[in-house]
Amino acid sequence: MRGYVQVYTGDGKGKTTAAFGLALRAAGAGLKVYIGQFLKNGIYSELKSIDRFKGLIKIEQFGGRRFIGREIKEEDRELAKKGFERIKEIIFSGEYDVVILDEINVALYLKLLPEKDLLDVIKDKPSHVELVLTGRYASPQIIQVADLVTEMRKIKHYFSKGVKARKGIEK
Repeated sequence: MRGYVQVYTGDGKGKTTAAFGLALRAAGAGLKVYIGQFLKNGIYSELKSIDRFKGLIKIEQFGGRRFIGREIKEEDRELAKKGFERIKEIIFSGEYDVVILDEINVALYLKLLPEKDLLDVIKDKPSHVELVLTGRYASPQIIQVADLVTEMRKIKHYFSKGVKARKGIEK
């Protein structure tokens, strides 16, 4: 089976959720899935449910214990760099059919990683690997090389009314 490059971007809710849905579908079909989460470090409900698919879905996180915001620290760059090196190993290992780079678009936007490095990986990835890139701010270059691009657009969100992230729904 040929693997394509998918991008889930935009300011709307559901980018990571869509990627995790794809991971579940792929695992259900017996495909091996790797999820590398940039900028994240912690236990989220989706991680607990994915735990039930050990052997088919593997997740690793490459983020600090704090929300980055506007203040980029050297630790953030080092974690992203380490994560990207791991991602390259995974993509070229031949072990995984689907590789999801959660929040990679944001990591590129924040200049934690050189975009050219990801573009090179996309160009050279094994033909069977389905590569999924999530996060706001997908660049025009990433959009151009992708085979499928979905933009989640916020039309209305209850966060604007003060609703906090709810367990099992947003976290």
